[in-house]
Amino acid sequence: MKLVTFQSDAGPRAGLWLDGDQIVDIPASVSGSEIDTSSVLALIRGGAPALALLGQLAEAGGITVPAGSVTLLAPIPRPAKNVFCIGRNYIDHVKEGAAALGTTLKLPEVPQIFSKPPTAVVGPGVDVRLDQRVTKRLDYEVELAVVIGTGGRDIPKERAYEHVFGYTIINDVTARDLQRRHEQWFKGKGLDTTCPMGPWIVTSDVIGDPATLELSLTLNGEERQRAKASEMIFDIPSIIASLSAGMTIEAGDVIATGTPSGVGFGMEPPYYLKDGDLMVCTIDRIGSLTNRVVEV
Repeated sequence: MKLVTFQSDAGPRAGLWLDGDQIVDIPASVSGSEIDTSSVLALIRGGAPALALLGQLAEAGGITVPAGSVTLLAPIPRPAKNVFCIGRNYIDHVKEGAAALGTTLKLPEVPQIFSKPPTAVVGPGVDVRLDQRVTKRLDYEVELAVVIGTGGRDIPKERAYEHVFGYTIINDVTARDLQRRHEQWFKGKGLDTTCPMGPWIVTSDVIGDPATLELSLTLNGEERQRAKASEMIFDIPSIIASLSAGMTIEAGDVIATGTPSGVGFGMEPPYYLKDGDLMVCTIDRIGSLTNRVVEV
């Protein structure tokens, strides 16, 4: 199943994307339900009963709207807390970073965790701001994102997938100059519009083994990044186990799992995003997330 959030006259609505480019308006289709259908986040938090309801709608249909008549937002337009992110999680990306910075190659021994604020999140088709007064070195990063379905603390690796609701795409747009200047990653990763997410969440039963997924990114039609999720240094169960150790993760939390090589700052010479650049992030069995860079 593909869960979307779309903009209606009444505000953001939770929907199911169907084959044939139709969207089931979930609240309209189950009016009077005891299950909270007011948002995708509410449905994720609804657990097994909400998932069963979604399955029924996917099979039987409901009140639909043409996909072309509405605007898709990020599937979770405003996460309840920061988006968790894993840095330096592909070996070739670690290598290109060390080469670009002139440092000794050293692979991380544990997942390197940072976050992006909810205010950075935007949906498909939304412009990514390039404010030259703030940053002159904006970069792209395609990432597979995990959406937590069942929260917990101290989750063991062997049970990690039981806590996954589904998967989406994130473009971890990064201001490299701010990332270096502040000597930590939050500011350089947290500017407004620098967390494009979407176009939907695909439930875990559809994806199967996420390690088999292939990620890619094109810039103005030219391929810049391509890798398999199996190339991660820390796989998804390891990430969930590490993140949840002593710290509760909750339903609706989003975890971006790192980017492969091919980013702009690793090129020779480095390439940084400019006005008009079109980024397309693609992950097979999920879809494509497209955003354009616009100087403000």
